Amino acid sequence: MKWLAETSWSTGLHESRYGYPIVESVHVWALCVFFGLAVIFDLRLLGWTMRRIPVSEVSRRLLPWTIAGFVVMVISGTLLFSAIPLRSYQNIFFRVKMVMITLAGINVWIFHSKVYRRVTTWDLDAKPPRAARIAGALSLALWVGVIFSGRLIAYNWFDCEHQPQPAIINFLTSCVPEDNPEL
Repeated sequence: MKWLAETSWSTGLHESRYGYPIVESVHVWALCVFFGLAVIFDLRLLGWTMRRIPVSEVSRRLLPWTIAGFVVMVISGTLLFSAIPLRSYQNIFFRVKMVMITLAGINVWIFHSKVYRRVTTWDLDAKPPRAARIAGALSLALWVGVIFSGRLIAYNWFDCEHQPQPAIINFLTSCVPEDNPEL
């Protein structure tokens, strides 16, 4: 991470007057598109909205835009990370965000590979089967967690430079206090 942080590209983006704020704005915009559409689909899976519209129809209309928002969000997020890689990597909220994104991805994979394959049997049901409702609820919870932890990245109370910190915090953030290099 230190090597990446010292590259001219990383430094240039981080110190850019317009580049970094534009990338950050694009990231937030893409997050809004992705999350907004994911919420609509998840609420349908929960049976809380659009109960008369087949789940497959909601999916067909929203999925292309959801994927587009996700792709732009990942690209812009990767750029944001590469602009300040060491600080991001050592940020406990960034790590929580990455774990939640991974869990959300596993949830999507399980849903589409198992539950959604049988959509023809429950497509018109106002209340989808339990597995679909669980997938929708997990998706909502995980993406809300991603948003909260992502927002908290900017307010890192656990920067490695702020020592002393509890040993568990140093462990979770991979911080090695300068006064105690044995950690």
